[in-house]
Amino acid sequence: MSACFIVRARLVYAADRDAFERWYRDEHFPDAVKAFGAKRAWRGWSDTEPLLHYALYEFDTLEQARALPGSAALQRLVAEFDRVWGEKVVRERDRVEVVQQA
Repeated sequence: MSACFIVRARLVYAADRDAFERWYRDEHFPDAVKAFGAKRAWRGWSDTEPLLHYALYEFDTLEQARALPGSAALQRLVAEFDRVWGEKVVRERDRVEVVQQA
């Protein structure tokens, strides 16, 4: 079964949402998809929490998703994210193994 690497990003300031959206859409997301070698990827904003953004990267195996945290690709992307957004965005990462599909 496949697995997803998930990044949950919460903006601190509502005024940053439009700039974050443009940057993530035009720069960060395309860079991350390419750097991770993800099978598929998608992202979106929470319907119930307007400052909460999710990005999901799908892989063929959980092992591929597990390899990301220590990878040079993720370290480079995190450094760039921190340079641009600093403490204006709080992030969490998770991995989910798909155990059932319909």
